[in-house]
Amino acid sequence: MTAAPAVATAMTFVWLGMVLAISFLEAPLKFRAPGVTIRIGLGIGRLVFRALNTIESVLAVVLIIAITVADVPARIVIAALVAVGALAAQLFVVRPRLTKRSDRILAGEGAPRSRAHYAYIALEVVKVLALLTTGVALLAT
Repeated sequence: MTAAPAVATAMTFVWLGMVLAISFLEAPLKFRAPGVTIRIGLGIGRLVFRALNTIESVLAVVLIIAITVADVPARIVIAALVAVGALAAQLFVVRPRLTKRSDRILAGEGAPRSRAHYAYIALEVVKVLALLTTGVALLAT
């Protein structure tokens, strides 16, 4: 494996690991910790997901550059673009809605339950599947 496919593979699996660890492990568990209120959990979650999304954006850019340089098969490019597209939808469509709701809750207002969380989780599942597909396909080339 040359450098560009190796970088693409590394970026894919680092990104996948971060999403699995934070979105599917840390996020749900923090609300079960003793003394963590909804407001504290939301405050922590906003910081953690802002950092995660920033790192994901960097990994996505590096991944796209690496697969472009590596001249990989179209199926790998498509799988990677699905992951990047899911991230973009989270950042530009879903996160603003979640931020508005959490702003209200952190300000002490009530806010109705949001379906945006379900959209974010669905996009996380799509992203995980796309990253797994990308990584396995890169390893097979």
